[in-house]
Amino acid sequence: MLKNSKLFLLITAIAILSLVVVGCGQSENTGSSSTDETIKIGFLGAKNGNHASFGIETLKGIKMAAEDINAEGGVLGKKIEIVEGDHGSKTSEGSTVTQKLINKDKVVAIVGDPTTGITKVAANIAQGSKTVLLSAGAVGTGVVEIGDYIYRDTLPDAIAAPAVMKYCKEELGWDKVALVYSKNNDYSVGLADIFRNAMKEQGVEIVAEQTIQDGDQNFAAQVTALKPHAPKGIVFTGYYTEGGLFMKEIRKQGMDIVMVGGDGLLSSKLWELGGKAVEGSMVYAGFAVDENSASDKTKAFIEKYKANNNGKLPDMFSVQGYDAVMLLADAMKNANSADPTVFKDYLAKTKNWEGVSGTITFREDRECIKNPVYLQEVKNQNWTVKAAIPATE
Repeated sequence: MLKNSKLFLLITAIAILSLVVVGCGQSENTGSSSTDETIKIGFLGAKNGNHASFGIETLKGIKMAAEDINAEGGVLGKKIEIVEGDHGSKTSEGSTVTQKLINKDKVVAIVGDPTTGITKVAANIAQGSKTVLLSAGAVGTGVVEIGDYIYRDTLPDAIAAPAVMKYCKEELGWDKVALVYSKNNDYSVGLADIFRNAMKEQGVEIVAEQTIQDGDQNFAAQVTALKPHAPKGIVFTGYYTEGGLFMKEIRKQGMDIVMVGGDGLLSSKLWELGGKAVEGSMVYAGFAVDENSASDKTKAFIEKYKANNNGKLPDMFSVQGYDAVMLLADAMKNANSADPTVFKDYLAKTKNWEGVSGTITFREDRECIKNPVYLQEVKNQNWTVKAAIPATE
């Protein structure tokens, strides 16, 4: 009886220890968690909240990729299964959803988050759990540096923003600008720093600098403060929700200037919120629908997307979501394994890979290189290609 009691206590202790480890999100993913029939890939993003536009478009691309892969027989004889994790645009929920995808749903890889801030939160968990994370939207600094399980298929701000600032100076004559950023948004703060350095290199003067916060809706004070400085343009590094409303206030106070920013502004929600005030506003991205120069592969994706979405064109997030799953599938095929500790090394070897969003190469530090930088502007409440700017490292 005493012997049995000790055995019971030992088993109980082991069970509790296992739960603690899983709860901390630090369990090691060996890739054995997929079922005999499927390989699970998680989606991390928002289907609700302020950033929902990014997440919804990314998920559309992810699902299209899984459908195409499964129609061709799957990967290693198994179907791809997408497990959806919605954090509702809340950074606090990003870690919870990531841990669920890894520890409960047993995914071998995560595609997400579309934003830089939550990607960093999730990447630390994925790295500790030895699960591959491939962001299809994060463009800010300090992402792939987190570890060798972390990737992205986007054009980094550090490459794109300097090229765009050079264009604004040389082609648009912007020699003095206003800089506006969101102080509770890591992506926005980091991008503002990149633009500051780029403006210094180009000899562009920042005549006014104002801060906002994500969630703000009234920008009268900030616009009133920058108006006397008569900037030639606005560099706005926040998201589309605040960007649209900010430009409405610009027009309300009689200013005839446009803004430029990163892909945080890249959403139809920009003009749904800003109306005519955002006409002429510019956004850079690693992808734009340019049917004249698109490859046959990209054209096929565009047509299929339009057929599934009432004629709507895809954006950067949907194509990069699609490419992310295809990159993971190719790495698994080349490694002949769905074990992330194995196929991550094959993912790292990606060179001149032709996706629907363009050609992708991972440098030795796993940073993604894409070329050119597409500068798009709002015309008649649509995104149109204004310029394809050569990217320089």
